[in-house]
Amino acid sequence: MRVCPDAMSVHTDEGAHTGVPLQHEPFLTKYNPDIHHRHSIRLRDYDYSQAGAYFLTICTKDRECLFGEILDGGMRLDEYGSIVQECWDAVPKHFNDVQLDEYVVMPNHFHGIVIIAGDVGARHAVPLRMVEQFGKPVPNSLPTVIRSFKSAVTKKTNVIRGIHGIPLWQRNYYEHVMRNEEELNGFREYIHNNPMQWEMDEENPERNEREEGA
Repeated sequence: MRVCPDAMSVHTDEGAHTGVPLQHEPFLTKYNPDIHHRHSIRLRDYDYSQAGAYFLTICTKDRECLFGEILDGGMRLDEYGSIVQECWDAVPKHFNDVQLDEYVVMPNHFHGIVIIAGDVGARHAVPLRMVEQFGKPVPNSLPTVIRSFKSAVTKKTNVIRGIHGIPLWQRNYYEHVMRNEEELNGFREYIHNNPMQWEMDEENPERNEREEGA
């Protein structure tokens, strides 16, 4: 399975976005950290606080490898990578309607699946009023969740790095709105296998250097 920006929306942290919500709910099970360790100019006028499942990719600034390394097909987190994992695991503690599914911290990016639970019917009754605008965060909306996560990781890692005000993440992140359980399971498999595919990963700077030198 190849994940490409053409299949997603690209969201800047300051913009509004779009997509189609997931209508099937049988898989909305409680996040289990023992099981689920593992890109949007966003769609305009889409309510990203409504119930649905979203695949996310968040990359470090300049694709810098900060979170660890791939060894024997598995990700070995360093101190910064452990902070990413810690902050992601803490998301449901701060956002009551948000559930985490499969995710993985990679050397220079993060893949994860977020499920926003809640009353789909009530959300759909006022879809456009819930669209987040710059400076006006919407509780339990996807942009608010991602902004909070990125900010927490940046603050904690910058303290260790002894720097202040330096961006850790790219300004954009990538998302795909999942439409059914089959698609959800496909992204789960992609995330689970991502460390084993690092050699050919488009985010791998060593791969890009090899191709440039070929």
